[in-house]
Amino acid sequence: MVEELLTAAIAAGVGVMVYVGAAARVVKQYERGLVFRFGRLREEIRPPGFAMVVPVIDRLHKVNMQIVTLPVPAQEGITRDNVTVRVDAVVYFKVVDPANAIVAVEDYRFAVSQMAQTSLRSIIGKSDLDDLLSNREMLNQGLELMIDSPAVGWGVQIDRVEIKDVSLPETMKRSMARQAEADRERRARVINADAELQASHKLAQAAEVMSEQPAALQLRLLQTVVAVAAEKNSTLVLPFPVELLRFLERAAPSPAAAAAAPHEPAPAGPASEGPGPAEVADALDEAPAPDALGGPADGQLLDALPPEHEPDGPRG
Repeated sequence: MVEELLTAAIAAGVGVMVYVGAAARVVKQYERGLVFRFGRLREEIRPPGFAMVVPVIDRLHKVNMQIVTLPVPAQEGITRDNVTVRVDAVVYFKVVDPANAIVAVEDYRFAVSQMAQTSLRSIIGKSDLDDLLSNREMLNQGLELMIDSPAVGWGVQIDRVEIKDVSLPETMKRSMARQAEADRERRARVINADAELQASHKLAQAAEVMSEQPAALQLRLLQTVVAVAAEKNSTLVLPFPVELLRFLERAAPSPAAAAAAPHEPAPAGPASEGPGPAEVADALDEAPAPDALGGPADGQLLDALPPEHEPDGPRG
């Protein structure tokens, strides 16, 4: 009798262990469990942890609640300004209603992927090339709204949509490069012209200052000479300034001052040879001024000459 009871207990224990092993389930922290009994969804959603189901009768389906990163294949389309481009994107979404994600749609991942590709092609056709290149934030928001509208009924929430890359034809890239180069060249010319204008104003002010102080021009010339002379491999030609010539001209004595200076008498020659050249020059200097007709007055030049040179006969 005891042996039969022991055998029955062992058999019951083994049966319980087999049942527990067949009914026990483990739901992870990032998952939720849906129980289907005879193909019908039970309202109770199993939380993370240990869960028990009825073997053979119940089926436990686990749904991942993490954020899913879904790459969208590159889509080729024509923009509103007739430019052919290839655009790819990435979609971030998560399941917020496990029941609808399993029951309402066959494969929510595939559905979100197809909806993202369709919406991306639609966005390409409605946008200009400049918007695709520079105004992506607004396009991302529009793309997110287009995908999120049908995904709400699937128990899926679109978290974020980002346009990754925009591929352009090579001809369009070269055209855009030439446009950017021309724009930069235009700005460089404008900046250069502005610099020339400012420099002309400063040079005009410097010219006014140098005109008041001529020595400043000489100092500037010497500074230029020092800057050029710093290089040992050049031949320096130094111009002779005109201001220095004027300075020397002012420093030289004038002819009137030279005539007013006292003259030493030159030694006279012998009496038979007449007066010397110095005496004749002094006599000509002391001659009176000419009359109104431009010539000397009658007898004035003769009176100025020494007695040795007086002509014979009476003077008129």
